Parts: sequence; C-alpha cells; structure tokens
Amino acid sequence: MPLASDRRKNQLLAVLPDPEWERWVPHLEPVDMPLGRVLYESGSRVDYVYFPTTSIVSLLYVMEDGASAEIAVVGHEGIVGISLFMGGASTPSRAVVQSAGKGLRLRADMVLEEFNRGGHVLHLLLRYTQALITQMSQTAACNRHHSLDQQLCRWLLLSLDRLHSKELVMTQELIANMLGVRREGVTEAAGHLQRAGLIEYRRGHITVLDRPGLERRTCECYAVVKKEYDRLLPIALAL
Repeated sequence: MPLASDRRKNQLLAVLPDPEWERWVPHLEPVDMPLGRVLYESGSRVDYVYFPTTSIVSLLYVMEDGASAEIAVVGHEGIVGISLFMGGASTPSRAVVQSAGKGLRLRADMVLEEFNRGGHVLHLLLRYTQALITQMSQTAACNRHHSLDQQLCRWLLLSLDRLHSKELVMTQELIANMLGVRREGVTEAAGHLQRAGLIEYRRGHITVLDRPGLERRTCECYAVVKKEYDRLLPIALAL
C-alpha cells in the first residue's frame, strides 16, 4: 500500500490503531505542500485536516492591518486544523507552509466522525491539542520576555525537530514575518549565531552546524515545549 510509508512519516498517523487507520486510509490524499501555500485563511471554514510528513506549517495570527506573527509550528508530529474537533468550524489563525514538502489530507467530516466515536482518536487528538496549546502559550511568553537571539534559536530548534534535515530553506524576510519583528533584527541575530559557529546562512539556506550550541544559547521556552510534547505524545501511551 503506497500510503503505508507515508503513515510512518507522521507521528499521529503512525500511532493510530489499525482499525481507525483502515477506516481512514481509503480517504487519505497525498498532497504537495509548496513553500507559501495557504492551507486556510483566518475565519475560513476547515474542509480538510492536514498531516504534514516532510513539510512544516506555520500558524499565524493576522492583525487588521495585515501584520502577522507566528503562534505555533506543525510538522510531522502533528495535525493542522484542530479547530474542527474543538467545536469550531473556523479559526482566527492562518495556516501557511513554512518549509516545503509533502503531507496527507483527510476530509473534515471523516475526522469529526472519528473524533465523536470517542476512544483512541479522541484521546490522541486531545493530547496533541494540549501540546500545541503549550507551544502557543510559550511562544507568547518568549516573544514578550526573551531576546531576539533566543527567540531565533527557539524557532530554529522547533523547526529542526519537525524536519529530517539540518538545513532550512528560509529567507530572513520570512523569518521576520514569522517572529513578528523587523528584518534588520533577524539579520543581526542570524549574524550573531553565524559568527558563533552555530549556523551557516547563505542565499535563503540556513544550515545548523552546532545544535547543542543552539540549545545552550536559547531560553527555557524550547525545553518546556519539547518536554510537554514528549510527555503527552509518547508512542507507547498513544496506542
């Protein structure tokens, strides 16, 4: 079955019990997720949920004047579209592909039907939602209390956790939009990290050279988020 290998690339699908997987697999669609693709806009109806496999999706809060700031990132550990099963048909955030790759999508009615059955899927999705809320809360605290250098380190580490590579294809302008800061600030912060030998930045490509160094340089926010994901979504308990 072609989707069997894709299933293993998304952690939620990988721990889905076989009966639920068998109900979903005929309806799962492989999708390309190119850089900048908008999966849903603020206030729009959620018709599909997405399971990234090799891509990363950024959840952005968009202001009335068009300015935006990232509130969370979703990669192969999760699902995009939690508002569907949390009781709302839409969300105030925008979902945009931050790192190009692939994923799987499933019709909203299929997910909602499975969620309403209770059991494994309900508990798995609720645990994931709690982890995502932790990331959102910690992002807000980090943006308020920590330096841009620390925020950039946190952002790089969270992105790396959701990729199968040490390289990010990302312009400084896009990073600035994600963090809600000026591009000049990102240029300066990236320069600090590059001079410290932690990253290499060239033509929109960021290569992490020293991950332990990034972890030592970042604030506590990264560890808080990672610990909560590890606590709530261990494979043994998800089954």
